Amino acid sequence: MFTGIIEELGIVKKVVQQGKAMKLKIQASKVLSDVQLGDSISVNGVCLTVTEFAKNEFSADVMPETFKSTSLSAIKERTRVNLERAMSANGRFGGHFVTGHVDGTGQILKKTESENAIYIQISVPTALSHLLIMKGSIAVDGISLTVFGNEDNTVTVSIIPHTASETVLGFKTVGAIVNLEFDMLAKYLYSFINRQQETASPKEGISERFLRENGFL
Repeated sequence: MFTGIIEELGIVKKVVQQGKAMKLKIQASKVLSDVQLGDSISVNGVCLTVTEFAKNEFSADVMPETFKSTSLSAIKERTRVNLERAMSANGRFGGHFVTGHVDGTGQILKKTESENAIYIQISVPTALSHLLIMKGSIAVDGISLTVFGNEDNTVTVSIIPHTASETVLGFKTVGAIVNLEFDMLAKYLYSFINRQQETASPKEGISERFLRENGFL
């Protein structure tokens, strides 16, 4: 489990690809201060397991499913990546619940500046757009962000100068691919209501009584 608060920018030192599987070696420092074999580190929003580590680098494997469904399939050596250690039980929780299980990828369509804000419009897969909620949360390349716009299968988020300088979003340009993870609570709620609708009688549907019986009112 992660918070979406990026701890540092790492640099990909080596990429070894075998078919649709990969092994990454990433240069880092802060996230390695207390690392152990088997620990989870979020790399651009993808939860990876540390398989080897040294003083300033760690290695992780990328499985075919992760290769197929995330932007890591296109990663190159010397690329900067967002890094975050798994959330500790006694730490501050400054972002939102992020699992590191990417739902899909989007493409940066537009970047505009307004005073101290940088607005970024990103395409969203049609099959996932229903999970967007205005002022809700979304993780973009593992960064916890707030939804400021949601229309025509796109999402607009905003970052401050600090986020731009400390994460990969500040360096990515229009056309770049980003990993998207939608809010966990929105996904669970959508799944729960859909399952309840499937088992409810056709005449009942989503009613006030249904919402009360299931704890929403």
